[in-house]
Amino acid sequence: MNVRQQAHGIGKVPQVTLAFWIIKIAATTLGETGGDAVSMSMHLGYLISTLIFAAWFLVMVAAQIRAARFHPLLYWTTIIATTTVGTTLADFADRSLGIGYPGGTALLAALLLLSFFCWHHATGSVALRTVTSARAELFYWITIMFSQTLGTALGDWTADSIGLGFGGAALVFGALLLLVLAAYRWTGVSRTVLFWLAFVLTRPLGAVVGDLLDKPVAEGGLALSRYAASGALLLFILACVLLFQRRAEPA
Repeated sequence: MNVRQQAHGIGKVPQVTLAFWIIKIAATTLGETGGDAVSMSMHLGYLISTLIFAAWFLVMVAAQIRAARFHPLLYWTTIIATTTVGTTLADFADRSLGIGYPGGTALLAALLLLSFFCWHHATGSVALRTVTSARAELFYWITIMFSQTLGTALGDWTADSIGLGFGGAALVFGALLLLVLAAYRWTGVSRTVLFWLAFVLTRPLGAVVGDLLDKPVAEGGLALSRYAASGALLLFILACVLLFQRRAEPA
């Protein structure tokens, strides 16, 4: 492993810092507004939008796996690809398949657990430090994609079916993330378990914040343009990646 890789984390996975979580939440919010922009504002529907984003996801994962070292822009573009396909895939499962938010959440939770099981069975661990081979990296991205999809369904279920609204749901998932942080600081719970819990929970948080931004006022949103919100989030993510990347580089 070269010096540049060590500066950013193990293999092609970045160090998990506060900057990581800030960019991750912004990326999940962008996934919601961007996915809705294509499926709803462009009127392409959930199935066509899912196929488009799935193709983009596969291209980005292939590029990420083929890369010889860690590239921040490539990594976060791949994360955004998982969030957009997760948004439209969850909406397709929840609405087009007619299984509703509880059914979609249960189905996607089962798929996420299955991906963890297969990953652990194939490599012996789901810890980030083991993502140093193409096989482990493939499982890593499949698991991330399912976690993003589950997060979308879970966010919609909490905000709509349970009736908490976008603001109330955001507070719930924010509080759950604080509990994970507390467990990280003051308990001996597995750091790998806590990482994946936080990773899953940031997705519904981003989903409900995205809905809060672009849904109609009558539905509890701010009715902002999906295109404008997506553009602003994309610029924010780009600025964060470039800023933190520059600070992380060795002098």
